Amino acid sequence: MSETSHASSLDAEQVGYKQSLGRRHVQMIAIGGAIGTGLFLGSASRLHSTGPALLFSYAFVGVIAYFLMRALGELVLHRATSGAFVSYMREFYGEFWAYMTGWMYWINWALTGIAELSAVGLYVQHWWPTFATWKTVLISLAVVLIINLLSARAFGEFEFWASVAKVGAILIFLAVGLVVVFGRMDIGGHKAGFQNLWSNPGGFWPHTDGFNWYGPIMVMSGVVFAYAAIEMVGVAAGEMEDAEREVPKAVNAVIMRIAVFYCGSILLLVSMLPTSEYKAGISPFVTVFGRMGLDWMGNVIQAVLIVAAMSSLNSGLYSTGRVLRSLGIAKQAPRFTLKMSKSGVPWAGIVMTSIVYLFGAILNALTPSAFEIALEAAALGVLFTWGTIFVCQLRLRKLVNNGVIPPSPFQAPGYPWTSYVGLGFLVYVVIAMAISGWQSSPYFWGKTNFIVVVIGIPLIAALLGIGWLIVRPKVVANTGNRLGPVWSDDGPTYPDPRPTASAHKS
Repeated sequence: MSETSHASSLDAEQVGYKQSLGRRHVQMIAIGGAIGTGLFLGSASRLHSTGPALLFSYAFVGVIAYFLMRALGELVLHRATSGAFVSYMREFYGEFWAYMTGWMYWINWALTGIAELSAVGLYVQHWWPTFATWKTVLISLAVVLIINLLSARAFGEFEFWASVAKVGAILIFLAVGLVVVFGRMDIGGHKAGFQNLWSNPGGFWPHTDGFNWYGPIMVMSGVVFAYAAIEMVGVAAGEMEDAEREVPKAVNAVIMRIAVFYCGSILLLVSMLPTSEYKAGISPFVTVFGRMGLDWMGNVIQAVLIVAAMSSLNSGLYSTGRVLRSLGIAKQAPRFTLKMSKSGVPWAGIVMTSIVYLFGAILNALTPSAFEIALEAAALGVLFTWGTIFVCQLRLRKLVNNGVIPPSPFQAPGYPWTSYVGLGFLVYVVIAMAISGWQSSPYFWGKTNFIVVVIGIPLIAALLGIGWLIVRPKVVANTGNRLGPVWSDDGPTYPDPRPTASAHKS
């Protein structure tokens, strides 16, 4: 069988999509994916517990994120598809791993979306304390649902302007911060300046008075999730007007965005106030502007937090709709997930995820404690997705080196070591989650991350395993029992193309 036949079989899932995302959409989706509540809000607790050495943590994880994006870029230019990670796992590792990847990615976004909806409710109460959270949940979900159901371009427009708001807020902070730090100005009785990197209580890398020397190393497990969603470019690639031109630009810009937006912001935050001034649950940017007497700017940041959460919701609906359709085509998700609108929107999968968002957010409002462990489990989906990108890039390059398939026009540097380092780091993150979770509380059920790793991973694996046993007969019938990868080490695994007729039915 020819390579073209295999490509046609895999690309059947692309039928019906419109290539409507232009250059500005792609660039801002890539930028917006790297800026979210992890920076605007989550950095506060990490600054408080870690000190200035958090800068090292963000920089190191930023390097891993760059390795990830280069691996993803190589895969996307090998074959751009809206099935993204699911489709690559199907091509290189077979149907079972495609099934696992798709549902892990969906679990991640489903749980993340519930958290973001709940967060929007809390952010709105900053101005209207008596406004019911459930009303905010309904309004927010309705807005992003309508946007996603319109078209991929509508999604791109929302992400473009959301990214403009997020980037604008960060740039304003960076400009103000540079003036304050270089001018060594007084902020609430504290003199700003780079000397605070080492004059901060405990020094640059505090290890006494309640701090641990391994703090900046352990906190990396949390920093990973601040970078979550940068892989959105992989899903959006299937609907780009010119993926071969735009993806390399977006990927190569990641390292600069991380250096400027993340590391630059953390450097200035540390230089402006002692890290003990930053408190969990309050944006460090709000804290700084409040100390400077610029409460109005703090309100702007609070509004940007809402935009960031809405952007995350928007991305969750967009990506899960497409991933569910990829699973549906392979008979690994309910048949109705195949349905698409005339404008090329996989509306059924989007609606399915939004229903989970709705019930989850309402239940979370009634009993928040019931969701604590479940929401932490969303982190496992991020790690799994990043892992699939690395292992697929390793397999792709091996097949290229064997002469089985032509090389991607955008190969990742440092093969195979960059992907090996990335995979090793993800294993470390899981171990660090368990250790930090165990240390977090004297009570067993308070050790959230420990429970997620030790109990959550086997539980999720068992549930997905049962699901595979249920769908496997349909997958076997759909593929003619061709459950393995498309390629072996020396050529096509199967002599004939896979049946693709079902891919065109909805």
